[in-house]
Amino acid sequence: MSTPWHVLGAGSLGTLWAARLARAGLPVRLIVRDVTRLRSYEAAGGLTLVEQGQASTYAVPGQTPDNPEPIRRLLVACKAYDAESAVARLAPRLTTDAELILLQNGLGSQDAVATRVPQARCISASSTEGAFRDGDWRVVFAGHGFTWLGDAGHPVAPIWLDDLEAARIPHEWSTDILTRLWRKLALNCAINPLTVLHNCRNGGLQEHHCEVATLCAELAELLQRCGQPAAAENLQQEVERVIHATAANYSSMYQDVANQRRTEISYLLGHACTVAARHQLNLPHLNQLQQRLVTHLHSLGLPSD
Repeated sequence: MSTPWHVLGAGSLGTLWAARLARAGLPVRLIVRDVTRLRSYEAAGGLTLVEQGQASTYAVPGQTPDNPEPIRRLLVACKAYDAESAVARLAPRLTTDAELILLQNGLGSQDAVATRVPQARCISASSTEGAFRDGDWRVVFAGHGFTWLGDAGHPVAPIWLDDLEAARIPHEWSTDILTRLWRKLALNCAINPLTVLHNCRNGGLQEHHCEVATLCAELAELLQRCGQPAAAENLQQEVERVIHATAANYSSMYQDVANQRRTEISYLLGHACTVAARHQLNLPHLNQLQQRLVTHLHSLGLPSD
């Protein structure tokens, strides 16, 4: 019997992974917030995956955090600001050889989780896959992408990558996962806040070329100072390519704000500004962008942490 995958977080990426793992015949458990959510999930009959217009439902067993079943493999797919407290609640259930796969945006939450559960192996993941929910317990696979996984402290790949192969989840084990995470953080910092402040799709940033270029220069300086020269390489060209390739899309931060949800600002722009200050690096445009975004979020009654 293969090790069950416990999936924490029933957002778009969590349900996308859970449905594909279940489709491949692998044992999966979906951990939901509380008994009320569990009843709602059970009434729905499972997770529905919509791919190329075809909907399929998978009867993945659901459970609450206080279920006694031990957890050996945990996919943490909740928001960055929820990750540490959600994992802490599950800590008593983790086996001594537990492995956590952390699918959070930005940086900061990964270290917080690892500190909280020092006995577990924490593997970071960076994904470019696109998915969105069009209803409760339903996920639409919107864009085929790729997931890089890695463990900066332990470069040997885990055996369960075979499960991802079976589930047709495109992936690669990366020995330089921190470079991937920093690069994605820089891309997000250059695009997401501006889409919120200019109230536009990603493609709308083509009209703000100078602002994007200035931010990219400061972000590249930060990456260099953090010992991530590979992540800084051709950053502006990559940002412009992403803006063009995803022109019709709304950024995740834009969607959060539009839906009156808390953003992950602390783990994206906030993290970049905090690290810059730690290195005594003066990045005026990046700091100004953070202040503008904080002010904007407050004006909408949204938290800025």
